[in-house]
Amino acid sequence: QAMWLMLQQDKPEDYVIATGTQHSVRDFVNESAKVLGMEIRWEGEDEEAIGFHDDKPIVKVDPRYFRPAEVGTLLGDPSKAKNELGWEAKMPFEDLVKIMVQSDWNKVKKHGY
Repeated sequence: QAMWLMLQQDKPEDYVIATGTQHSVRDFVNESAKVLGMEIRWEGEDEEAIGFHDDKPIVKVDPRYFRPAEVGTLLGDPSKAKNELGWEAKMPFEDLVKIMVQSDWNKVKKHGY
């Protein structure tokens, strides 16, 4: 919808298409676990998500993927898209995560990986 609205404008413009809300990787992992019916807990200096019932790591932070110049926070400001296009994000974070996790889970069940 946002792209279609952009293409309807007489003059090309740059727009930030974002929710304007912020979620961490931890939020994503927690919501994903909820969709899959998994209970997890976070522990350790390296922030591991541990399976509650079997004490096995589900997610573990790998320092190799930290960027030296990483900014502390990333948050898209969709106000220009809202003001000029009348566009607003309509899908809550939890619904988006559910769609993503269910799609991947269906692939795993179908293809076995």
